[in-house]
Amino acid sequence: MSDLTRTRQLEMPVGVVVRRTPGATRWQRWHWQPVGVLPGAPPAEWKELRREGEAVEFHAATVTLVLHRAEVEGYRVALSMEPPSLFVILDEDDEAPQGRRVRLVTASAYEAQEYADAGEQLIEPVPMPPGLAAWIQAFVEAHARDEKFVKRKRDRVDTERKQDGIGDARIRQDADVYRAPSALKTRKFDA
Repeated sequence: MSDLTRTRQLEMPVGVVVRRTPGATRWQRWHWQPVGVLPGAPPAEWKELRREGEAVEFHAATVTLVLHRAEVEGYRVALSMEPPSLFVILDEDDEAPQGRRVRLVTASAYEAQEYADAGEQLIEPVPMPPGLAAWIQAFVEAHARDEKFVKRKRDRVDTERKQDGIGDARIRQDADVYRAPSALKTRKFDA
């Protein structure tokens, strides 16, 4: 048994690179887009990395990427994307230096979808560096458990069972096949 199989979760610091470009309309001054990650990056807060005209790339933050064995299926989906992707979740934050805050980096496509369903954050897939993809793939292989498909069997129907009858209890008949036997016991009819 390898050390990777014994551990429930793994963690790695990951730097997030965010590009700021001028907005397309006068109501949106800037357009923000996560464009990459830096595995094992040191702590940083909106450190300018590159400038090309009005477009600027920042090392916005370094957050911890956490892999947990319960999320293996979501990691498989992210690894199967073309290209394999991580998901960066950005929040609007008026108190942050650039008006944005990196909330999370996840390798689980399912977790990213949960944030997308809430609709309040910016969620962007970014390409996964090959070394990070291999690290995540090794974790998935160590913890993946393929469950055998078991077809559900229907309950057998007893076709010989007698039906408890249905019918209108207000109508007096000696041989009413639709009358429930329980109705005969509780109600007495005049002759």
